[in-house]
Amino acid sequence: MATENRINFWRRNAKVPGRQKVSVKLCEPVCSSHVVFSSVQPVYGAQHPPLDPCLRRSYPKDAKLKLNNLKSKKTSSFHEFARSTNDAWDIDDDEEDDDFLGAPALSSLPSGLHSAFPQKQKQDAAGVTQSGISHTTEEDTEPELVNNKVVKSNSEIHLSTSSVRSTLQKQQSLPVRPVIPLVARISDQNASGAPPMTVREKSRLDKFKQLLASANTDLEELRKHSWSGIPREVRPITWRLLSGYLPANKERRELVLKRKREEYFGFIVQYYHSRTDEHYKDTYRQIHIDIPRTNPLIPLFQQPVVQEVFERILFIWAIRHPASGYVQGINDLVTPFFVVFLSEFVMEDMENFEVAALSPDIQRNIEADSFWCMSKLLDGIQDNYTFAQPGIQNKVKALEELVNRIDEDIHNHFKKYEVEYLQFAFRWMNNLLMRELPLRCTIRLWDTYQSEAEGFSHFHLYVCAAFLIEWRKEILSMVDFQGLLILLQNLPTIHWGNEEVGLLLAEAYRLKYMFADAPSHYKR
Repeated sequence: MATENRINFWRRNAKVPGRQKVSVKLCEPVCSSHVVFSSVQPVYGAQHPPLDPCLRRSYPKDAKLKLNNLKSKKTSSFHEFARSTNDAWDIDDDEEDDDFLGAPALSSLPSGLHSAFPQKQKQDAAGVTQSGISHTTEEDTEPELVNNKVVKSNSEIHLSTSSVRSTLQKQQSLPVRPVIPLVARISDQNASGAPPMTVREKSRLDKFKQLLASANTDLEELRKHSWSGIPREVRPITWRLLSGYLPANKERRELVLKRKREEYFGFIVQYYHSRTDEHYKDTYRQIHIDIPRTNPLIPLFQQPVVQEVFERILFIWAIRHPASGYVQGINDLVTPFFVVFLSEFVMEDMENFEVAALSPDIQRNIEADSFWCMSKLLDGIQDNYTFAQPGIQNKVKALEELVNRIDEDIHNHFKKYEVEYLQFAFRWMNNLLMRELPLRCTIRLWDTYQSEAEGFSHFHLYVCAAFLIEWRKEILSMVDFQGLLILLQNLPTIHWGNEEVGLLLAEAYRLKYMFADAPSHYKR
């Protein structure tokens, strides 16, 4: 029966892990009418919650999934599987084929960069906006600046984009629960709100400031203090140091920042105009399509100026790393750096903050710093994105072996219902759990990753194992293939905060301590 369900569930062109285009009928009947979904799509994860409560944590036993009788062909290799999956929640790319070559408007480029582009490039790009995005403007007051930080933004103005509005309106179908902002409270200590700073937290902040103010910052000591979370006030400078972007010597930092920022915009001048060349147009096309899908429910990331920043960062990185090039999923890795470096200048309401209100120099600095820190991260996990993605293949196999050793019940449950780890863990490794956790949780998670040796590669494996075991009860309660896949691709973490992430990291550390240094001892 499990095999029959599985064959009916998959389609040959299904993109897994991600959207499964299968016809279903849920929650019937409601008010004498049927609620019919043409497909279970997109698979949202934590940042993009399912639009119907029936798709959340519990699934009625009597809700039968009526699947189309479609033939399926089992993939014969990992590479074939990877090619068929592509992204975790693709939409139809054909919608954007006609105008993807339209370059982003250069009007949003930071001051001083326009002169670096040939005049023809300026004329070609003028007036061209992001496809599918059309903002209307309203009069708004200048933001109040205090110590070069925006205290109050003009974010009361709601984005009038029809696509954004329709997406947000669908959220009305979610269960009535207090909604925690996805970005604005990135410094929250728990999911219930931001409490006043305690004596312990103030002491930790003072310790960070003391370390950062020294002539030569002790990076090992900084890592020890960062493992349990970095205070928001010092997170930007700490991330720059831990990523290796800035030197420990305090006197050299300003000089290095100036040089690296100029170097990045030198790459823009040298390479960005080639995005429409025959050799690079496919890369740019895919980036152009993926950017609007990055955190689609957060207005900050739907602003044209922000999307153009992301396009430049990803395109420059792709052509400077030809071994991998751009791979879907890399676009997610820019967002934590962008938000953290933006937080230096915005004290509240980041979710709706108008980035265009910042000075061009500040915009340039945020863009360049995000590029270099993302590059440092990817240097350690580039085998995740090279041909056939061997890094992900190895990590998924390692996760399967680890779960078999630490929780045989879950492992056997997956085997019984023919659930393969690749079908859900591919996305966990490809996107570093970013589509399973809210952005505020990702930022807290990365505090620890950057303080751990090989945090994004080695330690991430144990975090994924701990994350899977966290849902042990829900997983074992699912007795069919479809229910398991829907659960694993829509885990209900939307209300998680720093407290939950701290517990997850503690469990991951315990697993690493027990198993990492004794791989043979625990093998069955």
